Amino acid sequence: MSGTGRVMRAIGLMSGTSMDGVDLALLETDGDAVVRRIASSLTPFEARFRKRLEAGLEDAKQISERSERPGDLAGLEQELTDRHAEAVEAFLAREGLAASDIDVVGFHGHTVLHRPRQALTVQLGGGARLAERLGIDVVYDLRANDMVHGGQGAPLAPAYHRALAAGLPKQWAGKLPVALVNIGGISNITYIGHDGTLLAFDSGPGNALIDQWVARHAGIPFDSGGAIASEGRVISTLAERYLTSPFFTAKERISLDRLDFKPPEDDAAGLEDGARTLAFVTAASIEKAQAHLPEKPKLWILTGGGRHNRIIVEDLTVATRHTGEVIIAEQAELNGDSMEAEAWGWLAVRSLRGLALTYPGTTGVDRPVSGGALARAADRKTA
Repeated sequence: MSGTGRVMRAIGLMSGTSMDGVDLALLETDGDAVVRRIASSLTPFEARFRKRLEAGLEDAKQISERSERPGDLAGLEQELTDRHAEAVEAFLAREGLAASDIDVVGFHGHTVLHRPRQALTVQLGGGARLAERLGIDVVYDLRANDMVHGGQGAPLAPAYHRALAAGLPKQWAGKLPVALVNIGGISNITYIGHDGTLLAFDSGPGNALIDQWVARHAGIPFDSGGAIASEGRVISTLAERYLTSPFFTAKERISLDRLDFKPPEDDAAGLEDGARTLAFVTAASIEKAQAHLPEKPKLWILTGGGRHNRIIVEDLTVATRHTGEVIIAEQAELNGDSMEAEAWGWLAVRSLRGLALTYPGTTGVDRPVSGGALARAADRKTA
């Protein structure tokens, strides 16, 4: 998969652990320093399909080989792929673009199982089916080769984060080290040092626990803006139950599965106190990540849905007030909703060029490696 290094028009597609829908981003990039963000969209999943994805996580527990699709997973994979295709088709129509205007699609799929200690990761999504449906080349399965070379298969966005950090507005450009934190279902952190040092790892629970808690107790998918949490108080004993997990002190940083941290028992708290405590846990988990960094960040840039929860942002601001400044992505002229999808478009171009996607400091891989599988559209010439 070698390329010329030319600037390509790429679409990135992401369905994350928060299961809110298909994030799409269009950018022009050479998979390196050139990053021109053009447009983005979110195609939400309705409640019925989110429940089906949640059930798929249970079916996936039976998987021992990556190709296995027990229970409903085969049908779910097909529908998920078709939903991604529909999202792209609707986006192209809205933007007045044709399939021929797009060079490549970077397709994440949806993670239903991630067991890094077993070198096993499963993302539902048919790359060949998507390429055939769209008439656009698709790069997919970007995590697998990392695991072949001793990595944990996640996180993959850090190399893109470093490219973005190199282009921060003047107001923020000199604030190094900088940490970009994606607060999705799981939170992950990318650290960029003065000398370009790149480190990344999952920091702990993100929105998943809060989402599960309010869904169970209030029948809503998430705590919008932290409104429910703002009415509660932190239950210290419950918070400590999470924050004393060996995960936070272990020297080895491992990537997390959505089910590694479970929501509290129903009688552990009331609705508001539970949401407040879990927001505190999310912020405290991010702050604890500093113990695994060479220096404490001077700037924290928050991305992902969790940046909209003002309680999480306030708690992290308080926790890091003596050493760093906390801002949301938009204050740095970035798009905190589409950044992960942007990363997949950027990574797809990078994959086509055979450039490294992951590094020893990001996934624990034994050396910088590229990766990804390429599904060519039938009527496309070699890129």
